[in-house]
Amino acid sequence: MDASPPAPTAARRRAELHRATAETDIRITLDLDGSGTAEVATGIGFLDHMLTALARHALFDLTVQARGDLHIDFHHTTEDVGIVLGQCLRRALGERRGVRRFGHAVVPMDEALAECAVDLSGRPFLAWSVPFARDKVGEMDTELFEEFFRALAFNAGLTLHLALKAGGNAHHVAEACFKAAARALRAACEPDPRAAGAIPSTKGMLEG
Repeated sequence: MDASPPAPTAARRRAELHRATAETDIRITLDLDGSGTAEVATGIGFLDHMLTALARHALFDLTVQARGDLHIDFHHTTEDVGIVLGQCLRRALGERRGVRRFGHAVVPMDEALAECAVDLSGRPFLAWSVPFARDKVGEMDTELFEEFFRALAFNAGLTLHLALKAGGNAHHVAEACFKAAARALRAACEPDPRAAGAIPSTKGMLEG
C-alpha cells in the first residue's frame, strides 16, 4: 500500500488513497472543490455510472481505478470502493472548518423520489430505507447499494440518512439515491462564508 499522502491544504481540499488487499486493489483521487468531472473504472458498469453521477452532482472531481475479484461477485469491489472513497472524503475535509456541515436533498428520477440528509458529524451512522422491487440492476445486486453507502458513511465519518419516497424501477431508484446523496454532500461540504473558518460545532470539534 502506498504511504499516506500529506494532509490537504486549506486552499484546495484534495485527497488520494491507494488500498490493496487480497480481494481488491483500489486507487481514488478526490477534489471537493472541483467541477464534477469523473474518470471511473471499477469493472462494474452500473457502479461506474452511479459514481459518475455522484461526482457530477456533488461537483467533486473524482478518479477511481479498481480491480477486484469480480469472478466471485461484486460485493468486495463495491464495498471497498465505498471504504476508500469515504477515507478520501474524511482526509479531504480535514478538521471540517468553515463547512456548512449539514446537507439535504430530495431528488426525483421519473417515478422515483429519494431523500438524503447528511451531517459531517464525525459520528458514522447509516439509516437506509430504500426497498428495491428487483434483486439486480443489470448484473449488479441491488443489496450492494446499501453496502456501498454504509462503507462510505463509516469511513468518512458521516451521519447519512437515505429514504425512498416513491418509485419502483430499480434503475431509477438507485440513480435517485446517488444523486440525492451527491446534492446533500455538496451542500454539507460547501464552505459557509459566514463561518469564518470555524468548526461548525458547539463542542469546538467534530468527533472522529
